[in-house]
Amino acid sequence: MVLVNVFAIVAAVFFYSKKIRPEPFLLGTCIWVLMMVSVWYVLPYNIYNRSATFKDSFTILFNSNVVKLNNSKGFVEWPWTAFHKWFESPHYFHLYFDAKSFFIVPKEGMSEDMKHALRGLLNQKIEKK
Repeated sequence: MVLVNVFAIVAAVFFYSKKIRPEPFLLGTCIWVLMMVSVWYVLPYNIYNRSATFKDSFTILFNSNVVKLNNSKGFVEWPWTAFHKWFESPHYFHLYFDAKSFFIVPKEGMSEDMKHALRGLLNQKIEKK
C-alpha cells in the first residue's frame, strides 16, 4: 500500500512537471483508487459479514470485582487485574489486556451519568494511560 501511494505521488509530481506522459499518472491513480476502495469498503464488508461475532448482541456489566460480557450463547468474566491499562476515545472506552489485546466498549447508548460512573470505576480499578 505504501509503494502504491509513493508511486502515485511520484507519478503526479512527474506528470505536473511534464516529465512523463499521462498514462503512468492515470495508472497510479487507478491502482490507488482500487486499493483504497478495497481496503476501506470491500475488506471490512467481507470480514464483518462472514463472522457471526459481529452479528451478535452483547451486554457488558461492570461491578467492583469483574467485568462480565453476556450474549445469548453464554458469558465471560474478567477480573479487573486482567486489564493492563485503559483510555477513552470520542466514541469508545478501550480496555487493554496487554500491548496487543484489547476490548472496546462503545459509548453509544450510555447516558452521561453512566459514562462518568464508568470513568470513575476504570480510574479506580485500572491505570489510565
